[in-house]
Amino acid sequence: MAIADVKEYTHLTEADVEALGAEFDKIRERVEQARGAKDAAYIRRVIRTQRWMAAAARIGMIVSSPLDPKVRRPVLAASAISLGLAKILENMEIGHNVMHGQWDWMNDPEIHSSTWEWDTGQPAEQWKHSHNYIHHQFTNVLGFDNDIGYGVLRMAREQKWHPVNLGQPVYNALLAGLFQWGVALHDLDLEAIRKGKKDPQEMKRQLKQIAKKGRNQMFKDYVLYPALSGKEWKSTMKANVAANFMRNVWSYMIIFCGHFPDGALHFTEEELEDETRAEWYLRQILGTANFEGGKLLHIMSGNLGYQIEHHLFPDLVSNHYGEISPEIRALCDKYDIPYTTGPLHRQYGQVLRTIHKLALPNKFTKADGPRTDVEVEVEQSRQHRHEDRQQRRTELGGWSRSQASARG
Repeated sequence: MAIADVKEYTHLTEADVEALGAEFDKIRERVEQARGAKDAAYIRRVIRTQRWMAAAARIGMIVSSPLDPKVRRPVLAASAISLGLAKILENMEIGHNVMHGQWDWMNDPEIHSSTWEWDTGQPAEQWKHSHNYIHHQFTNVLGFDNDIGYGVLRMAREQKWHPVNLGQPVYNALLAGLFQWGVALHDLDLEAIRKGKKDPQEMKRQLKQIAKKGRNQMFKDYVLYPALSGKEWKSTMKANVAANFMRNVWSYMIIFCGHFPDGALHFTEEELEDETRAEWYLRQILGTANFEGGKLLHIMSGNLGYQIEHHLFPDLVSNHYGEISPEIRALCDKYDIPYTTGPLHRQYGQVLRTIHKLALPNKFTKADGPRTDVEVEVEQSRQHRHEDRQQRRTELGGWSRSQASARG
C-alpha cells in the first residue's frame, strides 16, 4: 500500500529525519570536495574505451563483407556483441550520468549535461525533463512519476486495474526489446494524450524532436553502415538490430531492477506536502533498490546497481557510489531504515512476478511488499502539473518545460 507520511511509516521523529538528512549532506559535501583529476581521467577513459569498441565493431562489419562465410559469420557476431556493449556503455555509464550533470564540474564542453546528445531514440532535452526533473523529484509518487510503468504497465496495486492490463506480459516483452523507443515517447505523457489534457502545441514540438532524432538513429544504424558493407548489407543490418536489442533489454532490466523489486515503495500525493530536503532523502531510500555484483557489472549498468546512492545524490560522479554505499547502509541500519538490495537475478525475478501479478485485479492476488496504514486508488495520470510544484532539489537542475518552449 502507498505511503502518505514517510516519518510515520519509519517511526522516526522529525529530529531523527533532519539528523539523517544532515548526515547525507555531509557525505555529499565530502564527495564534492574529493572530485579531481582521478575522476576526470576515469570518465575520459570510459568514453575512449566506448568509442574504440564502437569503431572496432563498425570496421569489423565492413571488412567481413568479402570474407568467406565461415570466417565472416564469427567476425560479424563478435562485431555485433562489441557494438551492443559499446551502446550499453554509452547509454548507461556515460550518457545517463553526463546528462545528470555529474561531470559538469570539469567545465569540459564535450562532457557536459548541456551539450551531450546520446546514442538512443529520445532527445536529450526531453530525457532531462522526464528523468532529471520529474522522476528524480517525484520518485515513486503515484499520479506524478510516470516512470511507474512507463505509461503501459500497471506496477502498483493502487493503480486502477483495467482489462487491458491482462496483456502486461506481452507489453513488458515489447517494452524490453524496444526500450529505446519506449523511452523516446516517455516525455510525451501518453496518459495525458489519451485523456485530451496534452497541450497540442507542446506535443507537436516534442514529436518533431523525436522524429528528427529517430530518423537520424535509423539512418545511421540501418542505412549508412549497412550501405558501407556493400552486398553484405543485410548481414550488417541484422548485426545492428542485434546490438540495439542487446542494449535495449539490458537497459530495461537495470532500470526496472532499481525501482520495482519488493521493498521499493510507492507514495501518495500527501507525502509531497511541505516535504523537507531530509524527507526527500528518506523517500529516495524507501522508493529505490540496489543490486549486487562486481565492478564490471556496475560499470556496464551505469553504477545503477547503487540506485539508492544515485537517487540520494543524482549529480555526484557515479564512480564514487560504490565507495559511499557501505556508509549509506550503515546509516540505514542506525536509523532502522530498510536498505533494499540483492542479487540481480533475484531483483529481476521479483520485478517479473509483480508485472504478471498486477495484470490481474487486486482481489485475485496478494501484496508481496510491506504493508502500510494507507490504501488509496489512483489512475495512471498526473493529478496536477509538475511545474506547479516547487522544485525542491537544486541538484536536479533548473530545466523545465516552459524554458524549453521559450527556446522554441
